[in-house]
Amino acid sequence: MRNKLNVTISDVADYFGVSFATIYHWIKTINLPATKANNIWQFSPCEVISWADSTKYKKAKCRLSVPAFNCISAVDLFCGAGGLTCGLKKAGIDVVAGVDVDSGCEYPYSHNNHACFLNKSITNVCGEDVDALFVKNTVRLMAGCAPCQTFSTYNQKADSTDERWWLLLEFARLVREVRPELVTMENVPRLMEQDVFDIFVKNLKFYGYYVNYQIVRCADYGMPQHRSRMVLMASKFGDVPLLTSKEFGISQSTVKDVIGNLEPLRDGECSKTDPLHQCSKLSPLNLKRIRASRPGGTWRDWPRELVAECHKKEIGKGYGSVYARMEWDKPSPTITTQFYGYGNGRFGHPEQDRALSLREGAILQGFPMDYQFVKPGEPICMKTLGKMIGNAVPVTLGEIIGKSLVKHVKHYAQGKSASECHKPSG
Repeated sequence: MRNKLNVTISDVADYFGVSFATIYHWIKTINLPATKANNIWQFSPCEVISWADSTKYKKAKCRLSVPAFNCISAVDLFCGAGGLTCGLKKAGIDVVAGVDVDSGCEYPYSHNNHACFLNKSITNVCGEDVDALFVKNTVRLMAGCAPCQTFSTYNQKADSTDERWWLLLEFARLVREVRPELVTMENVPRLMEQDVFDIFVKNLKFYGYYVNYQIVRCADYGMPQHRSRMVLMASKFGDVPLLTSKEFGISQSTVKDVIGNLEPLRDGECSKTDPLHQCSKLSPLNLKRIRASRPGGTWRDWPRELVAECHKKEIGKGYGSVYARMEWDKPSPTITTQFYGYGNGRFGHPEQDRALSLREGAILQGFPMDYQFVKPGEPICMKTLGKMIGNAVPVTLGEIIGKSLVKHVKHYAQGKSASECHKPSG
C-alpha cells in the first residue's frame, strides 16, 4: 500500500522548487531518501518530509489564493448512514456524494441528505471518479472517517494485519490524485499513535497542505454524549483551526434534554408511530438486574445473586460500566455499535426498565428525530441499525467541522491569502 503513495522526481522537484539536477545532487551528496526501480527514481513523501525536517532544505509555506467563487462542495468517503454529511450540510456545505462499501447505507444516506451514493470500496475508486462528482467552480472538500474499529480502545485484537488498517492510505492516495483544496478526516484519538497516521499527515504536507489536528471532547461542544474524537483539517489556503466551543456557541446538553420527552416503552416494545423507537427484549434475569440498578450506579449495587459469575472473579471486577443505567442530568457514554444491549455498557434507560431504543441512540448521535434509516415497511434489524448508528460521525461534530471550514474559506477570501512562495537554497 505504501508503494502506491510513492512519487516521482518531478514531484519532489516541485515540492522543493528546485531543478531535477539539484534533486540528483541531494540524492548523491546529502542522502535524500530515494530508491531506483526499473531505472526510475521513486520517493516516499513521508521520508522526504522527515528528511526535509532534519535539514536546512525545508519547503517554504506557499498558499493558494481562494477563488472568487468560495462555495464549498464535498465528497464524503466512508460515508455510512450520513452523520458527517448531515452535519456538513447543516453548516452550509454542498455535499454532493458519499462513498461506502455497505449497500445498506444507501437508503438512509441518499434519502435524508439528497446526495448521490456510490456503493464501492474506496480501494476501487480512482481520483477521476471523485473529481467528477464535485460541483464546478467551487472549493472542493474531500471528507471522511476511515473505519475506526482497528484503532479503537474497545478493540483489543485488531492490528496492522487487518486490511482496514490501511484504508487511510487509500484516502491519502485519492487526495494525491484529486488535490482538493480542503481535506478533513475524523477518527478515534488512538489513531494518532499509529505509523499510518504519520504517513497520512506527511503526505498531506508534501502536497502543500496546512494541517491541523486535535482531540475534540464532544460534550464540550454541546453534544449529549461523552465521546472523544480526533479531528484533522487540511487546507491549501492557510492555517485551518477548529472552532472553539465558545465560537460554536451551543450550551451543554444532557440525556434528558434530548430523549426525555420520547414515548415510554417496555422492554421489547416498539412505538406505534416510529418503528425506530424500539428496544431489545430483556431476559427475566436482566429485567431483575435493571430493576435493581440506579442511574449512574453499577452491578456492584445489586444483590449478590444477580451478579454475573464473571464479575465475581477478580478479572471481571474492573468492568463496572456494563449492565448500568445512564443518568438524566449528564451526557450519555460513548454510543457504540452495541448500544441497544443492556449488558454491553451503560446503556440502560435512566428510569424505564429497558435498554436504549434505536431512535434514542440515533438522537444521542445527533441525528434529527425524523432521520430515516430503512424504507417504510421494511423490517428493522437491531444489529444492522445499531452498527450503522454507532459507527456514524456525530452530526453535531460534522457541523462543527463544516462551520470551521466555511469560516476558514471566508477568512482567506477576504484578502488574507496573499501568496508568498520562496524557493529554498540549493
